[in-house]
Amino acid sequence: MKVCVMSLGCKVNIYESEYVISLLKDNGFEIVNSDEKTDIYIINTCSVTNESDRKSRKLIHHAKKMNNDAIIVVMGCYSQIKHKDIIKDASIVIGNKDKSLIVDLINEYIMKKEKIERIYDLRNQEFEQMEIKHFENHTRAFVKIQDGCNAFCSYCIIPYTRGGIRSKNEDDVIREVSNLVKEGYKEIVLTGIHTGKYGMDIDTNLENLLRKLVKIPNLYRLRLSSIEINEITDGILDLMQHSDIIANHLHIPLQSGSDKILKLMNRRYDKNYFIHRIEEIRKIRPDISITTDLIVGFPSESEDDFKETLDTINKIGFTKIHTFPYSKRDNTKAALMKEQITGDIKKQRVHTVLQISLNNEKKYYEQFIGKVLEGVSEIRKDGRKVVHTSNFIPIVVDESVGNNEIVCVRLDRIEDGIVYGSVLNCVKV
Repeated sequence: MKVCVMSLGCKVNIYESEYVISLLKDNGFEIVNSDEKTDIYIINTCSVTNESDRKSRKLIHHAKKMNNDAIIVVMGCYSQIKHKDIIKDASIVIGNKDKSLIVDLINEYIMKKEKIERIYDLRNQEFEQMEIKHFENHTRAFVKIQDGCNAFCSYCIIPYTRGGIRSKNEDDVIREVSNLVKEGYKEIVLTGIHTGKYGMDIDTNLENLLRKLVKIPNLYRLRLSSIEINEITDGILDLMQHSDIIANHLHIPLQSGSDKILKLMNRRYDKNYFIHRIEEIRKIRPDISITTDLIVGFPSESEDDFKETLDTINKIGFTKIHTFPYSKRDNTKAALMKEQITGDIKKQRVHTVLQISLNNEKKYYEQFIGKVLEGVSEIRKDGRKVVHTSNFIPIVVDESVGNNEIVCVRLDRIEDGIVYGSVLNCVKV
């Protein structure tokens, strides 16, 4: 049977969708593209914002429109909290558990022709074991090391959709990374819902794991998908200082640069702590790329609060700022707060931060013009060849390079926000 897998959201979803694809292929299913009429549609949903919910619903409707007789499987964060609505349009609905049983569930539906709905209370679940040996759609390999979140930021629905913190066994992580390196993957991206809390439930921590991973033979680059500022320990900084295997890039969510808003958000730091810790990071990695997430238009965010945020992000000098208008989520504390901000003000503030982000990105890239950097090559679906550097600069090249090669590239110019470079004669195996 033919199956189409469609995925929204974060790198954890990307990993889980790739895992589902590998299970299906191992069991004789044929994987097809989303624009084909097919027998089975699997939609891995996201619910981090109202827009994510809308996109999830759109994919479900798209699947029904493509083939009303198809088996439609909906899983992930949106289905975890909206399963009662989704089951009307789906054959199988699961949340963020039992994705590893996808083949069994499909076979059960085919045999019984009865709708399946499996939703669990995720507060006290064990880590659902998954391991990927090959990635169908990515040059970089993702490894999910952790799931769930206990932080309960006042704006965030994720603790309800993903449940409590649970971690993959350390030996399992090391084995998965080692096997992916043996398969030829040059860059491994560690991902999770709250990655910095890895190991708190199994008597270890992220620092211990990183120290073991960097010792894996032939591992070229290890990247963290995201980490909170107060979870970057001195030990992790020491490791970054002494191991160039750790990528020269960190994604550290700020969310707001106003102390008042940070407190209302239930974030566990203030702006001065954030700024000081960034300074500590740059002492050991002066040219590191630091990117962030920012929410604007949080309830009661005044013009002065927003100006404080602008002042903070200008002091920090992020390479790139992923900016989101505050999205009111049911069952969160922020949804009950007074002084909700209008959509027009949110849009204006997003635009303001976006311009700062674009300028920062250009300024950061420009300092490397004429310099030679090392990176991992990727041939995209449109044929464009891109080299991804350790500090997360995507450099477009014309020279003939294969997929997943380590190459040296000189950064030549920047045009319309795109970085162009030339591959030099120092290709490595």
